[in-house]
Amino acid sequence: MSIWELLLAFVVVVLMLVALLANVLVLMCFLYSADIRKQVPGLFILNLTFCNLLMAVSSMPLTLAGIIYKSQPGGDQVCHVVGFLETFLTTNSMLSMAALSIDRWIAVVFPLSYHSKMRYRDAALILSYTWLHSASFPIVAASLSWVGFHHLYASCTLYNKRPEDRTQFVIFTGVFHTLSFLLSLVVLCFTYLKVLKVARFHCKRIDVITMQTLVLLVDIHPSVRERCLEEQRRRRQRATKKISTFIGTFILCFAPYVITRLVELSSVVHINVHWGIISKCLAYSKAVSDPFVYSLLRHQYKKTWKDIINKILKRSSINSS
Repeated sequence: MSIWELLLAFVVVVLMLVALLANVLVLMCFLYSADIRKQVPGLFILNLTFCNLLMAVSSMPLTLAGIIYKSQPGGDQVCHVVGFLETFLTTNSMLSMAALSIDRWIAVVFPLSYHSKMRYRDAALILSYTWLHSASFPIVAASLSWVGFHHLYASCTLYNKRPEDRTQFVIFTGVFHTLSFLLSLVVLCFTYLKVLKVARFHCKRIDVITMQTLVLLVDIHPSVRERCLEEQRRRRQRATKKISTFIGTFILCFAPYVITRLVELSSVVHINVHWGIISKCLAYSKAVSDPFVYSLLRHQYKKTWKDIINKILKRSSINSS
């Protein structure tokens, strides 16, 4: 193995271990906290967590074996199953992120009617659509034998070995990425930009009230005034940072892989195998970033995880005494 292959294998191992640990933590918080389970977004996060866990235990190990052995790991049946799962899980993850953005949009833009518009039944219907949508493409690909080991990505994924099917496979790949990556990206941008617009409007209203208060309080200490102005600046930046993180991680992780898959369809452009594996690793990194972006860095999950740790430590101290 070359130094590049060793480095890429190490990256896949790190991604696999961190994805397993982080998503298991999210699952533990969901099972422990009744408050998290009561919330409608918890269903979308739970679905996203299961997708990431399955990706970490199915696709990532086979990609690691493909990098090490430079050939298809296991038999054809195993590769077909893993390739089917990889296509299904990736699409399901993208649509789950779009569903989370729709939930946030309704909660922020229509706060008074949120509980009537986004109930458990509505969330279940959305999840049912994501599963049907995600399963349709790998079912078609599997029925046409377009799933197999792709050396460019060292993984079991969508792959056409028959030259006579090239035109149909190009059309299928274009439609697949349009209705998975591009559709999810459009929904993310539309909903989160609407959320950002509302957040900025509320920030302006709060800023006006704050400035009026500071003008009236003539005897206020300069340090207190400075802290108020600093909090004002942080408030304006907070929503922008969160929304930039949601959209930015989606583009950074998935766009290189999707663009590579589309460029690969052209016989004119030659793609380096190392770049193909790197783009695949970037797509895998979404399973690592999702638990932190959507769950573990939020106050409610932090509090739940602290409660779990305290309970474990308290139990261990009682047993030791």
